[in-house]
Amino acid sequence: MVAISNKISSIFDVIIIALLIFSSGGLLFVFNRNLMYGCLVFFVLFSLFFLGKKILRKNFNVAVSSFISITGLFIINYLFAISEQSINKYLYYLMIIFTTVSVLLHFKNNRSNDIMIGKIYLVLKFVMFHSLLQVFAYPLVSGDLTTIITKNGDYNCETFNHFLFYSSLEKQNSFINLFGIDFFRNQGLFWEAGVLQLFLNIFFFLEAFIMQKRRYLLLLTSLAIITTYSTAGITILLLQGLYYIFSEYKRNKLLLPLIVVCLIPIYSVFTVNIEEKISGEREASFQKRFFDLVQPFYIALENPITGVGLDLEQFQKYRYEFHFSSNRFKKLQEQVGITLKMEGTDRGSSNSFMFLLACMGFPTAILLIYMFFNQRIILKNKTLLLTIISLSLLSSPLILRPFFFVFIVSGFFSIFDRLELNRTLIS
Repeated sequence: MVAISNKISSIFDVIIIALLIFSSGGLLFVFNRNLMYGCLVFFVLFSLFFLGKKILRKNFNVAVSSFISITGLFIINYLFAISEQSINKYLYYLMIIFTTVSVLLHFKNNRSNDIMIGKIYLVLKFVMFHSLLQVFAYPLVSGDLTTIITKNGDYNCETFNHFLFYSSLEKQNSFINLFGIDFFRNQGLFWEAGVLQLFLNIFFFLEAFIMQKRRYLLLLTSLAIITTYSTAGITILLLQGLYYIFSEYKRNKLLLPLIVVCLIPIYSVFTVNIEEKISGEREASFQKRFFDLVQPFYIALENPITGVGLDLEQFQKYRYEFHFSSNRFKKLQEQVGITLKMEGTDRGSSNSFMFLLACMGFPTAILLIYMFFNQRIILKNKTLLLTIISLSLLSSPLILRPFFFVFIVSGFFSIFDRLELNRTLIS
């Protein structure tokens, strides 16, 4: 009975982590958001109360304090935003806060960080193998694809039996040519390639620097990241490759030539990608990223205390009408030789950190970012991990999605853990 119970607990833990990951840009949630969030909440609460130990008072106090503190920040933002905000949007964030706090409480009270990392590794390994299958299966399934569209019509893609997914053929740069080979830009099980590369780079990190089980998985993961043709993804892969060379060289100098040879094609892809982004056919993508770096910062300067609010529709309206001019910024453009050509947009910001600043103001945004960097889930090579995620979040609006919000909540947990420990020592 104990073995069966442990097996069930392990399966539930995998499901929780899988749903946590796919809630952060996964197509499962894009097309079935309410149902999938309901499943996530159910599995978390069931595991917390029926597949674990009695909740320790210390852990309970830390979780409640974190929940109240984070919720309070969002309530202040709702009350003092410069325009009327949608209550539904803030209820959505309340659900994310509750879910992520519950996930951390579950693993803190009933499991351990090592078990949580192990489940993340397992799910991301599946994501990696699936992404490779998706690329190489395209010639075989291209004639049997069907189009699926979200209920509100804001997203569509091609699918093969709801297992393999390809971005709409009408989208620009859906096909990529590398080394004379045409292939479909890989988005895996996520709504765009930029999200897939982030999770693949996290898997590369876990395999290279935490688990250190099989080196061939690093080669397969590198190939999968290249097929996303994401500038951020390939840049991060190169950084990890160089760091891996440095760490492995100390232990096995014979591996150095092999690793360098493997990095050469990655660097070739990187240089071509950068050229296309800055002045080639993919310049529009670079201009959007550049604009999302600059304009939200100036919006934050205009609304420094509580920002413009987290209601995306209100944010889009505000930024569409917001224009800025700065002599310092013009001089900076002249110095670096890159010119911002966009003047406005009615779309959301792809830069997570600038989005936080513009929507929540400097005090709250800086606090949340500090808590993100203060995370205590993965401590080994923590700086490298946070660099990987941060570079991706500069071009992906994911920081308030559950998987990444867990890192913020972990920062709050660590603070209240210390306060709880001090209170216990004093009493």
